[in-house]
Amino acid sequence: MSVRRIAIILASGVLLGGVSTAALGQASKGKAAPKAATKSETKPAAAGSAEPTLIGQFGTWGAYTATPNGKKVCFALAKPSSSKTNPPGRPRDPAYAFISTRPAEKVSNEVSIMIGYPLKPGSESTLEVGGGSYAMYTQGDGIWIKNAAEEERLVDAMRKAADVTVKGVSAKGTETTDTFSLKGLSQALDRLARDCRS
Repeated sequence: MSVRRIAIILASGVLLGGVSTAALGQASKGKAAPKAATKSETKPAAAGSAEPTLIGQFGTWGAYTATPNGKKVCFALAKPSSSKTNPPGRPRDPAYAFISTRPAEKVSNEVSIMIGYPLKPGSESTLEVGGGSYAMYTQGDGIWIKNAAEEERLVDAMRKAADVTVKGVSAKGTETTDTFSLKGLSQALDRLARDCRS
């Protein structure tokens, strides 16, 4: 998936009001997206053609801005530093970690992971960082924090830790463990905070 496509997905109404409304994989395939909190369906708004701009690379994290649909979206993006499957060698698409900010929707530092395969329906995932574990809900091939009230604490923990580990189970029963280095994340988020005002 291209960075441009990621920016369009993040800005096209797929994620609204601090509650994720779709898995990135479903949105990228143009399907209606179930809203996490209410399970009602919405369709993404028509996406614009704005190319995301890399405004800084900080360690393993890139800081991007874009304005698809005339709405500014900013995000920090990283790929995992290591990925394991059990059983070993199972194929999957690339995984990505995002922390996105959308001023028009008053959303700041929303954490999401695109895991790179369809997750087992109804399954939960865990995100481990700084000695703590956070319950994550799954939808399609994306995961988000289950308790939105913990998101600020999660981002704070990510700023201070060396890495974050995400575990999930595919629809076919494959267990995955992805580790993302957090080197440069604080600087990327600080840069986005300056560049992503409404």
